[in-house]
Amino acid sequence: MSSINYSEKIPNNVNLGEDRTLQRALEQWQPNFINWWDDMGPVGSTDMDVYLRTAVSVDPQGWAQFGHVKMRDYRWGIFLNQGETDRKIHFGDHIGEKVWQDVPGEHRANLRRIIVTQGDTEPASVEQQRHLGNTAPSMYDLRNLFQINVEEGRHLWAMVYLLHKHFGRDGREEADALLVRRSGDENNPRILGAFNEATPDWLSFFMFTYFTDRDGKFQLAALAESAFDPLARTTKFMLTEEAHHMFVGESGISRVLARTARAMNELKTDDVNKLRAEGVIDLPTIQRYINFHYSVTIDLFGADESSNAAIFYSSGLKGRYEESKRTDDHILKGQTYKVLESRDGKLQEKEVPLLNGLNEVLRDDYITDSVAGVDRWNRVLSKAGIDFTLKVPHKAFNRNIGALSGVKVSPDGQLVSGNEWFAKMDEWLPTAQDRAYVASLMGRVVEPGKFANWISPPNMGINRQAADFDYVRFN
Repeated sequence: MSSINYSEKIPNNVNLGEDRTLQRALEQWQPNFINWWDDMGPVGSTDMDVYLRTAVSVDPQGWAQFGHVKMRDYRWGIFLNQGETDRKIHFGDHIGEKVWQDVPGEHRANLRRIIVTQGDTEPASVEQQRHLGNTAPSMYDLRNLFQINVEEGRHLWAMVYLLHKHFGRDGREEADALLVRRSGDENNPRILGAFNEATPDWLSFFMFTYFTDRDGKFQLAALAESAFDPLARTTKFMLTEEAHHMFVGESGISRVLARTARAMNELKTDDVNKLRAEGVIDLPTIQRYINFHYSVTIDLFGADESSNAAIFYSSGLKGRYEESKRTDDHILKGQTYKVLESRDGKLQEKEVPLLNGLNEVLRDDYITDSVAGVDRWNRVLSKAGIDFTLKVPHKAFNRNIGALSGVKVSPDGQLVSGNEWFAKMDEWLPTAQDRAYVASLMGRVVEPGKFANWISPPNMGINRQAADFDYVRFN
């Protein structure tokens, strides 16, 4: 199961050739995927040879190899982690029972919904990022963009395999629909709001890969606990690939900060206009981008109180982040959790049943993880002697989902009036002028070893390659 068969039309480690009906169905879906990639994948990339990693096994040691691959010829496939012998359900009402290899009828609709929602995010992010190659700040960054794009395409394949194999005609129709919806389309948008936002520039891209791909980490980790074993095994391998996406975001912002800090020290100023005249991205603008991308992303965890979250957990469909490391009873009945609401003119905590507060549990775990990375960004500034602290805003800021939807809250967590919100909005969220300025910096730099003025080079190349390595060969 650990080795991947690349001799087949669809590379896989699931013995696809032993199920001819499934193989034919997926081979019929494959040309539609290629058509979608041609239409909505990275603009102008078809004939480029890109230094990409490709999975060669699902063994954590040495699971991937690197080499130049023509983008359109990338071998998307179906890879599941090795199964565990006698794996048992370890949370919810079915705790202690054997995990499911097939979908129980009573959970069919909910599992399909979970898989479709996850699957829909994968092509959506490719669509959001499809023009970014035209403004890459370096060949190194262009390669990282393309690596993320092809892996999001593979994650789509992962969900489509589950739909085709386990959900019959309904699954096939859902798989087809994943190629029909479009990010930001007024008539047929992607399912989740954050995946309909534009990603117009590389600062947005780094924020997206840091914050929004981190949501992917937590959602995939919760699904990796699932009693539906094929879903658990699929998402565990997706997590292996997802780590690089978050690295691109975290290191990208670190490099932007390093360049800005150098300019601030050279010019001996924190004046926004002087820094913009120098062609770097000022720190208040970076803070506003953080506020936007963070707040949009934490909405992805859903409503603070959710009967669906309770059902998914009790049924064994979706666990908590690192469920097996927790020391409670893994059933959670009779326990409570604190969520926020707006009451009597201020934000107040209230106790809700823990099962109904599991979206909030996952959101809070995500927040802790996100803050740790922002602290690492602050160390870049501190090391350069810059007295400025980046922060994530309060979790009630700019929310559009759940009990906090529409509640006007400042980044530091104070309830404000509608008038004050609109008066201060340009201090808190990216303005049209901010976005226009950042867009003005986005000129393509693709000479090996060269970098745009607004970003520093990385500390190390991909797979330890030299700074001037030809990550992308233009044909």
